[in-house]
Amino acid sequence: MARVKRGVSTHQRHRKILKLNKGYYGSRHLLFRRANEARLKSMWYATRDRRNRKRDLRKLWIVRINAAARQNGISYSRLMYGMRSMGIALNRKILADLAVREPRAFSEVVEKAKGA
Repeated sequence: MARVKRGVSTHQRHRKILKLNKGYYGSRHLLFRRANEARLKSMWYATRDRRNRKRDLRKLWIVRINAAARQNGISYSRLMYGMRSMGIALNRKILADLAVREPRAFSEVVEKAKGA
C-alpha cells in the first residue's frame, strides 16, 4: 500500500490560519504555531465578550434610567416597582432610549409609576 503524504493539505491548513491572522503583531501572523495560539485565544475572547457586552449594555441602561428618574424626583428601584404595579411593560433598553431621546415621554411614564 502506498503511503499518504500530507504536505499539501498541511500547508493549505497552515496558510488558512496565517491568512486569518493578517495584521497581528510580530510572530503571531508569521509562524503557524504562534498564529494558531493567537487565533484560538482571539476566538475565546470574542465568545466571552459577546456575552459580556449584554451585561455592559444592561448596566448602561440602568445608569441612564436612574439618572433620568432622579431628575424626575424618583429613584430607579421605585420607578421599576411603580411600573410593574401599573402594568407598564417597557424593558430597560426602551426606557433608557426614552430617557435620552424623549424626556417628556419618559416623564409621563414616571408620573404614571408614581401613581402606584
